[in-house]
Amino acid sequence: MTEGQLIRRVIKPVLWAAGLAPLGWQVWAFFAGHLEAEPVKGMEHFTGQTAIVILCVTLAVTPIRRLTGWNGIIKLRRLIGLFAFFYALIHFTIFLTFDLEFSFGDLWKNVVDRPWITVGFAALLILTVLAVTSPQAMVRKLGKRWTTVHRLIYLAAGLALLHFFWSQKKDISLPLKFAVVVAVLLGSRLILRPRTRRPRTVARADLRG
Repeated sequence: MTEGQLIRRVIKPVLWAAGLAPLGWQVWAFFAGHLEAEPVKGMEHFTGQTAIVILCVTLAVTPIRRLTGWNGIIKLRRLIGLFAFFYALIHFTIFLTFDLEFSFGDLWKNVVDRPWITVGFAALLILTVLAVTSPQAMVRKLGKRWTTVHRLIYLAAGLALLHFFWSQKKDISLPLKFAVVVAVLLGSRLILRPRTRRPRTVARADLRG
């Protein structure tokens, strides 16, 4: 079995299962009556935290590649990133549906007047741009600009963490832990930065993930 076949037949199906598992657990908990005392808040927190966890996994792809030398892992980055967007969108949809009852006027008021919602909404917009530009057709259309656009994931991660911090009224220990993880992942990119410039063919191969 070649590396490409291993990724398509084994690793990607496992990633799909892992990516959908949190949603499956939440659906089961909803129908089984095992949600928290405030189920809407519980679902919002769960989906939001899941999105941040998957964002961290996405940011870990490049350090893992540089540590292991396995370039094939780049082919998994797009799928992982799309799952981060998926859970962020669910998080937002729960808020819009249950908290705002689909009132887009109230949504705009919240975005303008409540900073923690402002930064969260901005993070979602960035993730939407990254999701829309992730297909191969967009990679080819944007060319070198694709890499510049997708560096916005760093900003999205920072805004998501800030949203998480501000949304916590008392205990900020979990947001702090996420912040440490993101700081380590971003710092490792600098430490593990290649000393020589990679050939352009290799750089374009990265975009196909």
